[in-house]
Parts: sequence; C-alpha cells; structure tokens
Amino acid sequence: MSVDLKTLQEDAVNLLKDLIRTESYSKQEHQTAEIIDAFFKRCNIPTHRLKNNVWAYNKYYNPELPTILLNSHHDTVKPNPGYTMNPFDPVVKDGKLYGLGSNDAGGCLVSLIATFRYFYEKQNMKYNICMAATAEEEISGFDGLELVYPQLGRIDFAIVGEPTLMDIAVSEKGLMVIDCVATGKSGHAARDEGENAIYKAIKDIEWIRNYKFEKVSPHLGPMKMSVTIINAGYQHNVVPDKCTFTIDVRITEMYKNEEVLKIIDDNIESEVNPRSVRLRPSFIDMEHPIVKAAMKFGAKPFGSPTTSDQALIPVPSVKMGPGNSARSHTANEYIYLIEIDEGIERYIKILEELV
Repeated sequence: MSVDLKTLQEDAVNLLKDLIRTESYSKQEHQTAEIIDAFFKRCNIPTHRLKNNVWAYNKYYNPELPTILLNSHHDTVKPNPGYTMNPFDPVVKDGKLYGLGSNDAGGCLVSLIATFRYFYEKQNMKYNICMAATAEEEISGFDGLELVYPQLGRIDFAIVGEPTLMDIAVSEKGLMVIDCVATGKSGHAARDEGENAIYKAIKDIEWIRNYKFEKVSPHLGPMKMSVTIINAGYQHNVVPDKCTFTIDVRITEMYKNEEVLKIIDDNIESEVNPRSVRLRPSFIDMEHPIVKAAMKFGAKPFGSPTTSDQALIPVPSVKMGPGNSARSHTANEYIYLIEIDEGIERYIKILEELV
C-alpha cells in the first residue's frame, strides 16, 4: 500500500536534515550512504550497496519489463568560504532549509526517494523503477554512478535529480579536458637561437579561440572551447622548449567526443592529450514519453551548460529536480521546503503518466 503524500514529504525533509548534519565530501560519503541505507531498511525496502552507492528496486520488479532509473547524488563540495551559518546545521527559517547540500542535490535526492517509495508496492506497472543514490558526482569520480551502472540491470531511461526548478534539461553539454604540449627548442634569449614554444602555443591557442564548429545545437547553442591554463619557461634569458596549455571543451549532442578531439588534433601543431572522453553530451528526443509527461505538468525544456551524472548514462535521460542551480555551491545554501513538497508531487504525477 502506498505511503500517503504528507508522510512522504515529512520523511523526505527529515532525511535531508540527517544528510545535512553529516559530512559527505566526494570520496568521503560513507556515513551518508549508511544513513540512506538505514532509511530504506526502516521502510522495509531491501537495498544493494557498492562502496558509497546505494540502490533499490520496486517490490514487484519484473526483469522482462523496461526499467526507469531515478538517480541523484549524496556527495557535496566543501563549504563556500563565505558561509556565515554552520553548514552542517539544518536550520529552517522563513520556509527555507539551510545547510550544505540542501539544494545540490539533497532536495532532489530525498524527493526522488519519496517518489520511489510511493511506487514501491504498486503492482502491474508497465515499468520497473530503480532508485540509485550515488557518490562522487561533484568530482565526476569513477566510484559513483559509473561504478554501479553496470550492476543495475536493464535501464531504459533515467531521471537525474539536480536542481532545475522542476524544469527539464533535455540536453546537457559534455566535458572534455585536453592537455596540450607545444614543443620548440631551447636557446639563449639574447641571441637568435632556439624555437620559442610559447610562440608555437600562441598560434594554436589563436586557432582554438577563433574556431567555430559547424553544427549548432538547438538547445545548447554552439560548441565552446576555452584555454584555461598555460605554463612555460623557467628563466628570463632562456627560450623555452616546452609550453603546456589546457583546453576546457564543452561538447553538445551534435558531436561525439572523439570527433571533437580529432578536429582539434588535425588543426593544431601541439601534442594533444585528452584526460578523458567519458563525460559525454546528453540528448533526449522531444517526443519521448518522459519529456511529454513532464511538459504536461508545466516543465519547460532547456539545454544545460553544466555537467552532471547524466554524462555517464548511456540511455535517454532528463535532468530535473527541486531547487535552483544558481544556489549550488554558494554560501548559506538553502532549499525552500515547498520546493521539496511540490517536487515530490510533480515527480509522482509525471511517473503516473508512464507506469
């Protein structure tokens, strides 16, 4: 029998308060994983655990049915230096719940858990539901969703809980960080000796600055590349033979990461070394049932410039949740209690259209 909405909302807020009280920086989420695991067990819901990741399935899980993944993270960044409140004290004031991780993404996480509980005991659904509370999202770590995804079984599409004011990100930029090395030849600066690696790097950086990718995303706009770090030289009178620089590349669904890497490599002289190609852009068809259901209940579609665990999900997904991304990582972070209440209601209404 489904839990009533008011109980789900109250339990969600109390769970969030427990999570706020507990330090859970990325790679240090053991205690919050314990809290989430214990919460499920108090609700008589069996869980699975791998490192600091906890997941569960609906009671009448049928492996022959498609599965919806509900996912959000329970790790946080470290407190912003501007905090004037205790980041680990879940204070409620003027309808706001303050505390580290309250908005990013605690409110989303507890709202999705409440939604999962609502559907947990329902029979004869068209879909299974898997709820995964995962770690290391804030650092795009290897021991979070990426670690457990292969353990979840068949997943057909996903809702990723991040603060979006309950609008839906139907596309999200991927991220590729590329380290480049321009190589010259050292020599004395006072004589016409050597090949200055800085000048070689400047030529390549100018290309990066000015290059326009041909294909433009309807939701995310054009691709963006930015050189964000540069290092060269060790002495004023020596022509440097090495200049290193780093490119931050935000990739839209119009390109594959490997395709972008080849374009860059073909057009600059510097050596190109991607740190990773795993954080891929996301895109879901506007005719997908989850998109239609969300829009029916007022969600506005948009393209997200920021990267989340959506980048690690190889099936269609949307990013949506209570809270406002503008509050993420800010001092005295907060979420409105009404945002959690309404988030749970909206998640339930959307899934009822599908299951």
